[in-house]
Amino acid sequence: MIQPYTTSVTVTADRDWLASRHGTDSTETITLDLGKLTKGTHYVEPSPGNIHGFVRSGVPVGRITASGLYGAYDPEATDGRQALAGLVFAEAAYTPGTTKVPAALFWHGTAKAQKIPGGIDPSKIVANPAGAQIRFLAVSE
Repeated sequence: MIQPYTTSVTVTADRDWLASRHGTDSTETITLDLGKLTKGTHYVEPSPGNIHGFVRSGVPVGRITASGLYGAYDPEATDGRQALAGLVFAEAAYTPGTTKVPAALFWHGTAKAQKIPGGIDPSKIVANPAGAQIRFLAVSE
């Protein structure tokens, strides 16, 4: 006999990287390629005590030209991720075996550079008309 059950996942928003609420009302829906993110830095894997993993809020991402998916922003990449598309706005939960994770993209507003998961060097971001419009504040601001 099959007995259905319901479960829910609650993830607490950790947005200490967010410097203002500007832009939080107009995020875009994207799909992340988990293989283009770094375990421990950008995402936490599911574990016996927590059956869902999650991609951290604030992860900088770029759009992979060939697939249209998003992966970790890398100014040295040549697959499209060298153009900053934005930051993952909210923690994005996923189940074991998942390779593509839906997420919300924060693409304009203000962020604290020192609080970005994995770090970011704003001086390496090349302006791109189709890219993010994010102002990064330094530690002293």
